[in-house]
Amino acid sequence: MNDVILSRIAEALTWTGRYVERADNTGRILDAYLHRLLEDPWRDEDVACRSLYAILGVDAGGQRVDMQQVLDQLAFDARSTCSIEGALGAARLNARSAREAVSSEMWECLNSTWHALADQRLAARRTGPYAYLELVRRRAALFFGLADSTMSRDDSWRFVVLGRSLERVDMTVRLLSVRVLDAAHAPDWPTLLSASGADEAYARVYGGFGDTPRVAEFLLLDRDFPRSALHALTTAEECLTALGRQRQDPARRPIGRLRTRLEYLDSHALEEQLPALLKDLQHACMDSAEAVAELFFPYQGPVEWAQEGA
Repeated sequence: MNDVILSRIAEALTWTGRYVERADNTGRILDAYLHRLLEDPWRDEDVACRSLYAILGVDAGGQRVDMQQVLDQLAFDARSTCSIEGALGAARLNARSAREAVSSEMWECLNSTWHALADQRLAARRTGPYAYLELVRRRAALFFGLADSTMSRDDSWRFVVLGRSLERVDMTVRLLSVRVLDAAHAPDWPTLLSASGADEAYARVYGGFGDTPRVAEFLLLDRDFPRSALHALTTAEECLTALGRQRQDPARRPIGRLRTRLEYLDSHALEEQLPALLKDLQHACMDSAEAVAELFFPYQGPVEWAQEGA
């Protein structure tokens, strides 16, 4: 790693990328489920909400769950980084701690977004959450677009992209795992495509809308779609290759193994291998993230970024 980038700054950049991507993905998932409930008023709201909780690893408990409760917990809770508002707040704090590494435009994007959330949250309670979720998606896209257009392709940029890529694989795996492993709360294939921002890209490739298990093939194996697991793993591996100096890199190894496995996987065997493959993908991302922390963030003691006044 370049000596100019200190380990604490590298960690802040990685988590900035992860948190912005998490907010974006969560916003897409919530929006997809809300639209499905509107299109199908006979759909069981409790089952849909439990599916959302299952995707994001939240315990739904034994009580009946409605969409307002889901929004309060997964969109508006500023105390939890599992929610949109909490993730964006954490991204802002991490970006502020790495101000010398991110561009002014990236910082302004995150800062203005965070300050706009309170008004958008109040409006969402009156008129619905769609404008709130659209703001989050647009600003996340703007943030990563600014990262690509205003940062040099140095280690700072690589840590941001690495964080985004690992989070992207993790969320794709979570979406598919609920569909494949949890039939009780499983979303349908079109909802999965919409939640991944992949419905239009899928339609262009296959000439129709996704209502078949082929959706899993697209979200895992497509080489060109940037949110597919294969594309995100390839990007993460490229970042780790540029960052690492060890020939046997413990951070790159689990990512490289799964990337190679996806690269040469026979699509006809995917359905049979899917449950085990999803678990292996999740473990690979966890192992890589832990190895990245050991390699690049080796200081002792936790980091606590102080809250900044409005």
